[in-house]
Amino acid sequence: MTHGLIRLIEDDAPLLAAQRQGLQMAGFEIEGFADPFEGLAGLTEDWPGVILSDVRMPGMDGITLARRLREIDPDLPVILITGHGDVEMAVGALRDGVYDFLTKPVSRATLEATLHRALAARRLVLENRELRAARDESGQAPDLIGESAAMRHLRDAARHVAASGVNALFLGEAGVGKERLARHIHALSTRRTRPFVSVNCAAISPERFDAEFLGRVGGSGPHMRSFGRIESASRGLLYLNGIEALGPEMQARILEVIETGQLWPVGATSARAVDLWVIAGTRIDLGAEVAAGRFRDDLYYRLSGLSLTLPPLRARREDIGPLFRHFATSAAARRGKTAPPLTEVDQAHLDVHDWPGNLRELEQFAETFCLGLENGPAPETGGDMSLSEMVTRYEAALLRNALRAERGNATAAMARLQLPRKTFYDKLAKHGIRSSDFR
Repeated sequence: MTHGLIRLIEDDAPLLAAQRQGLQMAGFEIEGFADPFEGLAGLTEDWPGVILSDVRMPGMDGITLARRLREIDPDLPVILITGHGDVEMAVGALRDGVYDFLTKPVSRATLEATLHRALAARRLVLENRELRAARDESGQAPDLIGESAAMRHLRDAARHVAASGVNALFLGEAGVGKERLARHIHALSTRRTRPFVSVNCAAISPERFDAEFLGRVGGSGPHMRSFGRIESASRGLLYLNGIEALGPEMQARILEVIETGQLWPVGATSARAVDLWVIAGTRIDLGAEVAAGRFRDDLYYRLSGLSLTLPPLRARREDIGPLFRHFATSAAARRGKTAPPLTEVDQAHLDVHDWPGNLRELEQFAETFCLGLENGPAPETGGDMSLSEMVTRYEAALLRNALRAERGNATAAMARLQLPRKTFYDKLAKHGIRSSDFR
């Protein structure tokens, strides 16, 4: 397995051969071209690699080549190399969207590190495009499936946030889909071709924060640019997952970047401008944390331009069935299979279980269901429910499933459950179920 695909464009044939051999030995897949016009051939917006090109070439220089490449895909990383050390040219190229500009001689370590970063950025762009393409035919994001009042509200709010570009704060239990919603908003926005960068705040180390998240400038030498994760999200969307985990010092550093639109990479002599759009996710009440003095009020107000609470699955049970069918169909399709039929017992489990893990737990259940690893759902322990309460809940789920399967035909549902008419209607009345709701 290679590190990634590099299209190398160099008019000096011996140098092209040497660079190609060196990069192949380093684990990259190389396409070599001595002619820049030939180097443009076959490139499309879904091409998965990175362009590495000389600047001084006959017929078409690297700057012109980069402009032609931007017409094919403005997010295609282009790295230019020159032996002339033209700083003004480098600044202009970077301003025009070139990913990086290196001056000869370039050390092998610097070149390989730059290529790895560029390939990671390319994979991120293509992943975001695939996520947009994964929306179902109705135009609804797969993970926003559901017709509950809560989901209709979330879809409306998502369109508003995507159109306005306002910073937002998402509150909800683990697994309710906070990051999924942020990705959906990014896909709806005008920034959809730019990166979606997700940061797990609990994993941020204070010792590595500056270099990893703000970036680094090497000082002297050929490497002129090193992106941190925050800068990588510029003109895209930065999602801060578990924002409550940030310590006071890191809260202050991120607030400064958001407020000023600038960051200072390690070793930089001047600030870099960033265009940040931030969505943060949390499982706790940040307002209460502010009141208790554990979270900065100024950062809280910066992030909470719009606050949304995502409900747990148990609060929108009508969405569980459609979501499960989507997850099961997707899981089966990945394996070239058809999802197995859902038995009444399986459906009752979907209706009765509280799904404390929310979407993550439901998706995992769908995966194991499609693999045939479920020997029927495990019995519900019910938490604080008594046996009588569990039986009542399970009975109601079976009645609803029978009516759902028979499209509200009460006679067919009675036959399916092998119940006398009076018993059937007594049970419907007991559970407040109306057969007309299933027609």
